[in-house]
Amino acid sequence: MEPRASEPEAFPPRRLVDGLADRLRADGRLVFGPGADGARLEGSKAWMKQVLADAGVPTARFGAFGDVGPALAFLKSLSGPYVVKTDGLAAGKGVLVTESLDEAAEDVRAKLSGSAFGEAGKTVVIEEGLSGPELSVLAVCDGTNAVALAPAQDFKRVGDGDAGPNTGGMGAYSPVPVAGADVVDAVMDQAVGPTLAALAKQGIDYRGVLYAGLMLTADGPKVLEYNVRFGDPEAQVVLPRLSSDLAGLLAEAAAGDVSSAPQFTDDACVTVVLASEGYPAAPRTGDVIEGIDEASALPGVVVFCAGVASDDAGRLVTAGGRVLDVTATGTTIAEARDRAYAAVERIRWPGMHHRTDIAAATGA
Repeated sequence: MEPRASEPEAFPPRRLVDGLADRLRADGRLVFGPGADGARLEGSKAWMKQVLADAGVPTARFGAFGDVGPALAFLKSLSGPYVVKTDGLAAGKGVLVTESLDEAAEDVRAKLSGSAFGEAGKTVVIEEGLSGPELSVLAVCDGTNAVALAPAQDFKRVGDGDAGPNTGGMGAYSPVPVAGADVVDAVMDQAVGPTLAALAKQGIDYRGVLYAGLMLTADGPKVLEYNVRFGDPEAQVVLPRLSSDLAGLLAEAAAGDVSSAPQFTDDACVTVVLASEGYPAAPRTGDVIEGIDEASALPGVVVFCAGVASDDAGRLVTAGGRVLDVTATGTTIAEARDRAYAAVERIRWPGMHHRTDIAAATGA
């Protein structure tokens, strides 16, 4: 029996890109979320990169192309690793990072032909590869000003040791030992602030979350991407640590006047994503999920449902690629990690897979 649900990963940005926040505001609602104009930061990677360039935000060298010839010529001018992205929304799966020039060229041809991601891939963004730890900073914006939430680090590749294709995220943890207050301040001063100013110059009043995906390079933080909503699994490790009023903070941003400073506990939080067989290329759906209640009963553990639906018998079944986010808090990253993986061991369905190295290298 097929579940009565579809893959949820593209849902939040798609609705924002299609103007949901604009329609709600036109109806007199107070809305936390950007309008369609601001949501283009996630809806079009080519447009986003141009905003970064215009604002002077540190980012990788790039080019945007709709034709194969110029795209391949630019690709060959880079030394690798090579990064090829679809311009439009692709549920976190439209990015190729490879050391192989031939593989990158093949990916460019597939995307521009429309065979890989349809219209979302008819323009590609090609970037030079950057090196360093990745970092995610979620900023709450009121159109003019922004405040940062606690940073997180996520794991994009499907397999242990960062092997395999990119995904929408296979796990995350917070806090991040390599990202102290100085790093977060640099991100806000050099990336988030200038981006909001550049948007305002275009008449875009950006009220919502600006999620900065960054690389901590030898030259400082550089923006890899922006998302326009609370991304998962990052939100699952940041928000459980929040000790101040989230609803009040979001209401301030929606009203155009962020005045509160978010406060966080000293606890650590780790999330492990459980995925369906075949994810990310062709996830299988309809498998019965067992053990969620048992896992959730463990100390400090919460299991968030993502690609989940109910079948005709009322059982929870898989309904997407990334199915569950198993989240645990602890006094240290190591304790939170141990709790998260203890919970993972209690959950099962045919073909379930996950990474075993989330937050393993922090030493904390």
